[in-house]
Amino acid sequence: MTGTEERRIDGRQRADAALVWAYHHMGHELRPCDVAIGLGSHDLGVPAYAAELFSRGLFNTVVFSGGPNTTAPGRFPEGEAVRFAEDAVALGVPESAVLREPRARNTGQNIAFSREVLKQAGVKMRSVMLISMPYMERRAYATCRQVWPEVQVVCASAPLSMEDYARTVGGEQHVIDHMMGDLQRVMEYPARGFAVEQVIPADVLSAYQRLRADGFTSRMLG
Repeated sequence: MTGTEERRIDGRQRADAALVWAYHHMGHELRPCDVAIGLGSHDLGVPAYAAELFSRGLFNTVVFSGGPNTTAPGRFPEGEAVRFAEDAVALGVPESAVLREPRARNTGQNIAFSREVLKQAGVKMRSVMLISMPYMERRAYATCRQVWPEVQVVCASAPLSMEDYARTVGGEQHVIDHMMGDLQRVMEYPARGFAVEQVIPADVLSAYQRLRADGFTSRMLG
């Protein structure tokens, strides 16, 4: 589906999208980690949730990673890392706890470049919390296991339903298109050496195929 007009989502499509949405969540139990990485995106809920998790004592240092944002450039005039860090500090995270990684253009770079920033800052890193958009958890996990296999990984995202999340970021079509693109990458990136394999249940794969046939393809690889 292309264009800016919001399409009507029918009941079957919404049910299929719910399967894909649930699959993208790793279901990790939140626990204290040495560091956190706020993965760059168009979603300002990421730094907000990072600030909440910091206030709960789940990590002492957070890196916000990301360069220019192509989805919502007006929201990120200085890039994702800068905007995310500004938001987190405004929400109470001390400046001393925040690091910025402004070069990354993809998830693999988010993780690899953030690791270097943390290393240069002298931070010990046995465990990392990856804070992302909800539908990005599995791709972030699979990417981290490939790029940084020795670290313990906990994935975290704002605990919202698909419907509630859609209201915060641009509607159901926007979310379905994006999470379809993420699922395609979960499937295809291992063969390219970008991520580790993930098992995809048959019902999720069937839902993906139906939604793809319905035209929810604007965020898919060519």
